[in-house]
Amino acid sequence: MRVLFTSLEGSHFQLLAPLAWALRTAGHEVRAVCVPGVVETVTRAGITAVPIESPSWYEGLEEFHKEAIAHFGTADQDRDPDREETWEEQLGYESVIVPALNSRLNSDQVIDEMVAFARHWRPDLVVWETLCLAGPIAALTVGAAHARLVSGPELAMQLGTRRAFRRLAAEQPPEHREDPTAEWLNWTLERLGARARFDESTLTGQWLVDTRPASLREDLGLPVVPARYIPYNGRAVVPRWLREPPTRPRVCLTLGVSIDSGYGLWDLDAILAGMLGALADADVEVVAALSERQRAHLPPLPDTVRVVDHVPMHDLLPTCAAVVHHGGYQTKATAEFHGVPQLLLTGWEWVTESMGTAYEKQGNLLALPLREFTADRFRRAIARVLEAPSFQEHAQRLRWEIAGMPTPNEAVAEIERLTRRHGKERRAS
Repeated sequence: MRVLFTSLEGSHFQLLAPLAWALRTAGHEVRAVCVPGVVETVTRAGITAVPIESPSWYEGLEEFHKEAIAHFGTADQDRDPDREETWEEQLGYESVIVPALNSRLNSDQVIDEMVAFARHWRPDLVVWETLCLAGPIAALTVGAAHARLVSGPELAMQLGTRRAFRRLAAEQPPEHREDPTAEWLNWTLERLGARARFDESTLTGQWLVDTRPASLREDLGLPVVPARYIPYNGRAVVPRWLREPPTRPRVCLTLGVSIDSGYGLWDLDAILAGMLGALADADVEVVAALSERQRAHLPPLPDTVRVVDHVPMHDLLPTCAAVVHHGGYQTKATAEFHGVPQLLLTGWEWVTESMGTAYEKQGNLLALPLREFTADRFRRAIARVLEAPSFQEHAQRLRWEIAGMPTPNEAVAEIERLTRRHGKERRAS
């Protein structure tokens, strides 16, 4: 069969790559539709790339977070967690997220180019990643099956909010049941001449390929194909220093590549200085994997702190006693894969603080909201993660659960079956 992967951002494609390899080695044809900046990431992975033009992913997200914060404030700040939001609040959220996020990242140009290739290549299955709604739109337009690869809590895709919106909408008089998401997607499908119309599977996928262990999944009432997360960080070279065992507990600090401003809410330089100063005072070795912008204004650091531009996380984290990071899914999942306790700095973006609260329930990590950040609070938090046995115990439990999941290769047969089933349903309709 022909399988089309869709991705608008490089690290997101890296989450898809192991499944793309599995399908390719099973004999299926695989293509990846991506923006120009992701082409090298795709081709380095040995997958055929199909470039399409797109606005900047990071600029789009930055504008969204600014608009979301302007409308709703920062996530969870001064909110009563037990209070249910009203219909008006939920409708306001939907009215913002469609123009500010979904249709910005999935512009008419992105959708049209993706649909044009799907019409040319005629895939049997489209596998899409978080926020890339152009993927299911293309699938619906050409009558292909489509599956969503899940790589984080469902609230990261706002599906929890969507469910609350639908429940409250059902309580409204029919004439007041506005649905900005359905209106946008139905308008788009009609514009493209598609026979299909919007249903909730356009947002969820007809089924899920879920890289998370069962204990971390939400039940969406959809078929789930488990496929173990396989760490893949792109081009990887193991430096000589990493081949030597650490002489003291090693702590990794990374903020990914996208954190550089906090959208004007946080002083990145002060936070980095506070964290590195606190870590330098502890009896640990620190490896700080920071981008050029993040390194720009670092203070003088002792020899116990090693600052690097890039290091393969799947080689670094097995040597670490803990990792400090910004909540990026690849870092989090790689740490879980290797059984490493984690300290998350949450609140860089809108809703990431509530994501940290959800993550803490796992037991293998601690979340520190940026609005509560001080060097002293950070010092106490990292000491707790390093010293409390429960974090290591939960991290090891999760590691063994992940090791027992099917590999992407083992998931292929079920993906083939579901694709055939949805193909029969399309032909019968």
